[in-house]
Order: sequence, then C-alpha cells, then structure tokens
Amino acid sequence: MAETFPVQRTCPFAPPPAYKGWRDQAPLVKAETGRGEVWLVTRHAEAQQVLSGSGFSTDPRTPGHPNALDTANMTPEEIAAAREFGVGFFIDYDPPEHTRYRRLLIPEFTVRRVREMRPDIQRIADELIDDMVAKGDEAELVEAYGLALPSLVICRLLGVPYADHDFFQSRTRTIVDASADEGTRRAASFEIRSYLDDLIARVEAAPKDDLLGRLATSGRLTHEEMTGAAFLLLVAGHETTANMIPLSAYTLLRHPDQLAALRANPDAWPAAVEELLRYHSIADFVAFDRVAVEDQELGGRLIRKGEGVYVLGASANRDERAFERPDEFDIERGARHHVAFGYGVHQCLGQNLARAELEIALRTLFDRLPDLRVIVPEEELEPKYGNGVFGLTRMPVAW
Repeated sequence: MAETFPVQRTCPFAPPPAYKGWRDQAPLVKAETGRGEVWLVTRHAEAQQVLSGSGFSTDPRTPGHPNALDTANMTPEEIAAAREFGVGFFIDYDPPEHTRYRRLLIPEFTVRRVREMRPDIQRIADELIDDMVAKGDEAELVEAYGLALPSLVICRLLGVPYADHDFFQSRTRTIVDASADEGTRRAASFEIRSYLDDLIARVEAAPKDDLLGRLATSGRLTHEEMTGAAFLLLVAGHETTANMIPLSAYTLLRHPDQLAALRANPDAWPAAVEELLRYHSIADFVAFDRVAVEDQELGGRLIRKGEGVYVLGASANRDERAFERPDEFDIERGARHHVAFGYGVHQCLGQNLARAELEIALRTLFDRLPDLRVIVPEEELEPKYGNGVFGLTRMPVAW
C-alpha cells in the first residue's frame, strides 16, 4: 500500500516523523500525492544519484513529471499563459537548455564575486540592527531582520527598487504557501512576473552595471527569458534565506554552549552555517521533483520511464548512513556533503551568496546583541508547517 505524500512537520527542529520510518524501510518508497503515485527517495546516497543522474528530468513538460501542468480546470488562455510563464524559469530545464542559463549566471555568484559583496551585506546587517535598537529593546526578528536582510541583498543585486520589497515578500509568501489554492498561488506568480516584465523593459532601454543590466547587454537572452530568470532569482534569492535566519538564530539560542563556542572562535561560523543548513533542510523536496526518462534500477527498485520521483532532502540530510548522530545539532560536524542546496547540475546557483548572508547575519546579530533572547513560549512562534519552504512566522525577541 502506497504512503500518503506530502506530510507536514510537527516540530521546528525535525523533518516529518514519517521520514525516519520510510528511510528505515527502504531507500525508495511509493507514495500517493493526490495526482498519482510517485517514488520518494529517502536516503542520502540515492538522493545524490537522482539529483545528479542523467536518467531523470526536472522539466515539468516531460511526460509523467509529478508537477506537470494540471490543465483539467484551466481555460485554453490560462494554459497558454502558464506555458509562457515557464519561459526562462531555468530551474525547470534540463541540459543543454539549462546549461545555457547557468553559464551566463555562474559568474555572478562565484566565491570571488560573493566575497566582493560581503562588505555591502555587512553594512545592511548593521543598518538593520541599528534600526532595531533605535526603536527600543524589543523587535519581531522575522520581519525586522530575517525578511529584510535577504530582500535588500537580492534587490540590490538585481537592481530592483527596494521600495517594492513589500510587494515581493507578500507575493512570495503566497507562492510557497501550500495551504493556498493553486489559483491564488498562480495569480501571485503572475503579479511578480508582470512587474519584472516592466522592469526589464526599462533595464533594456538603459542598462546599469548590475546583474540584470549585464544580462541585457550580453544579448544572449530574449526579453521573456530574462523575465523568467529574474523571477526565479528574486523568489529563490530571498525566501529560503529569510526563513533560515530566524530559525537558525533560535536554534543557536537553544544550544548556548555551541553559541558560546562560536563567540569564542568566529572562524567556526562557516562550519556552523553548514550544520544549520543540514539540520533544518527547510526546502526539503522543493525543486527536487524529477521524472525518470528511462527504465533504471535505484536502491534495489525498478524505476520505470515516466514515473515521478521526489527526493526528500530533509530525510537524506538525517540519514544515519551519511551522518553520525544525524538528529543532533553539532556545529563541529563539518557536514558539507549535505544536499540542502541540491546536488549535481541543478545544485543551487546562489549557494555561495546564501552562505555569506547566513554567516554575516547570524554573527552580526549575536555580536551586536549579546543578550538576545526570545520572549514568547515556543508554541507562540507559529512554525510554517503548511509551507513548501519551512520557517517561523514570528519570533519576538529582546536584548
């Protein structure tokens, strides 16, 4: 009998309880999604195989893909608009189409380029804390810091006016809210896409020395392709990091000995960030949807061509075969082989930037506010159990 998927988390510091049972059972298990059966990949080694394997497609246009466009209740106009919307959304492309975008964008996110951005990220972090302190000795950390910092960074990177960040945050929350109906999420996506369509038209007319300006002057993407790529970068560039910052801060506050070790040795922050990424795996199976393009054996199971697959990143990152004591938070683990950013050709393009933002945001927060504490019980933090990307809705703090 097939399992039911997806299932929700019940604790801010652990994947859904069902994951361990599935992982103990087999590296792949069958599940029913409401749109058909899929394979769930539960273990680390098999997760890497699927995410790097040429025998799987990430493209929802491929027959059998678990997130193929559901046209049953859509008008022909809506179907055409949805397909047009997918232009430039390169996370859903397979090579060589995906490779064309990635080669264009990789220079914008190299270790060297991100190193050059670090002073600006540091200024943003300091200015946000200055604003918090100027308003008193309490703040709501999700809104004042977690959401604000990555929004400012990605808006500056892309050349998007920060005055519009509230618009992007509200629409992005809707897009990743699994409890919202598909029509509502689709409408929010189209609103962002329409805004970017106008913005890129202005960029093309008068390009500046920013990411979008450089893409425009390269002449290697059409207007529609640039719009889709910008949409992906904007949404992916702040939603995950915005959720990780408060959740990571709370995790460190719950482990005061490890926080003290970081204060005593700031060089340990990069390793701590890797452990936080592994431990929380907030995106879980988002962007880890695939479909087999050939018959193949994986984890002792025969996967048929056209069968859908979800890699459970939060399960793979708690796999006892890959990590000792995987349910423990340990900043000395050195677990850079986690799959929080994916694996293979689709590994997160912005991972260097995300790491820098997390490190700077957390280090600055605890350096500047050494007496930081949460001022509500844990049950009042309102975890986003229904969202595709996990996080906290609110985190009131004082210092």
